[in-house]
Amino acid sequence: SPIVLITLFGVLFTIVLMVLKVRGFILFGILSSTILSLIFGFSKFEGFFSLPPSIHKTFLKLDILGALELKYIEVIFVFFFLALFDTVGTLIGVTKQAGLMKNGELPRARQALLSDALGTTFGSLLGTSTITCYIESAAGVAEGARTGFANLVTSFFFLLSLFFYPIVSMVGKGVEINGVVFYPAISCALIIVGSFMFKLTKDINWDNSLDAIPAFLSIIIMPVTFSITEGIAFGFISYSILSIFKGKFKQIHWLFHLFSLLFILRYIFLFHNA
Repeated sequence: SPIVLITLFGVLFTIVLMVLKVRGFILFGILSSTILSLIFGFSKFEGFFSLPPSIHKTFLKLDILGALELKYIEVIFVFFFLALFDTVGTLIGVTKQAGLMKNGELPRARQALLSDALGTTFGSLLGTSTITCYIESAAGVAEGARTGFANLVTSFFFLLSLFFYPIVSMVGKGVEINGVVFYPAISCALIIVGSFMFKLTKDINWDNSLDAIPAFLSIIIMPVTFSITEGIAFGFISYSILSIFKGKFKQIHWLFHLFSLLFILRYIFLFHNA
């Protein structure tokens, strides 16, 4: 498949640049894959500039009272779990990669979660999909980002990209084949970022089955389900269950078991409404 070949080329090209310590190697990898996508016709150049569309169709188009109906409470609960654990998983992973974790604790976690919550809130007022932190932030960490200045630069370019949507769309637009959407231009970056995160598994005590099995399940479930939350859920549930057989159930904080129970209830709800 040409799409697979483009992705493999992008990954290999990015790895070579990374080994050679070329600054911006991920960006160059995306650029190389984009060029090949254009050559093979998977991407189409449609210009450089465009004006941002009007937001009047989505701005403040809310139905809060409707959303608070009893039948939607379960849905809100599911979305809450997705948002919370996707964010927490991303923050912990990126922070550990940056070497900023202190005694196993996330520094300034309150501020980080608050900014994520504010982004989600204001994004919904504008009518966008959830604005949250993404695991792709590890790409910035790999380039040396530590102080937060990289976030300001990224934010500026996000704002600037509103006027260069044709270019952004050309690079990030997916290609649908037989009902499956592929992203040949940017998939190489995601694969490389995943390799950055995987090195954190060295901190897992693989000799302890109580730690190793839930960790293994989390690692496997995340890519299979395309969801950080699902991986965390399986990790929580399996850890609580195994702790019973290990005789360590009472040694684990009750809040951990509460989350495990909530995850189980979530799956019951999803199965019931499938």
